[in-house]
Parts: sequence; C-alpha cells; structure tokens
Amino acid sequence: MTLDLDGPEPLYEQIAAVLAARIADGTYPPRRRIPSEAAICEEFSVARPTARSAVQLLRERGLVSTVQGKGTYVAQPSADDADDCP
Repeated sequence: MTLDLDGPEPLYEQIAAVLAARIADGTYPPRRRIPSEAAICEEFSVARPTARSAVQLLRERGLVSTVQGKGTYVAQPSADDADDCP
C-alpha cells in the first residue's frame, strides 16, 4: 500500500493501518515481533517520530505491546476474539 501524502489522514495513522492489516492477515503472527522503528522508517520513507507514533497508535489499540530492550510484539488474541471463529 502506498501512503497518500496529500490526503487528510496523518502519515502515522496510514502506517498504523497498514501494520494493523498485516497483523490481521497473519503477516505478523501473535507473539512475534513487528518491524523495528528503523525498519518502518526505511520501508515507508518517514522520520523516526512518525514511525514511533504509528507503533504507539497500535499499542493504544491493544494490537501490540513493547518489551523494553527486545522490541514490539503482536498481542495475543483475547478469548473474546476466539469466540468469533467458526
């Protein structure tokens, strides 16, 4: 997905949406790391504060958690999410 530089949505929200979609489709499975801020900067050609804001948004939404010194990991699906599976 390309970022819409002229659109009304902030870049960090667009990046968070791409990462959230990758979490949802299993590209980044539960309990595994997502790309580092540096890797996000490189992939999306953005500055570190933009990448950091995108990861913070994912954290606020409960999709990821950060372990100091280790990285940011996809959150384990809750028991409520498992009820949605057939």
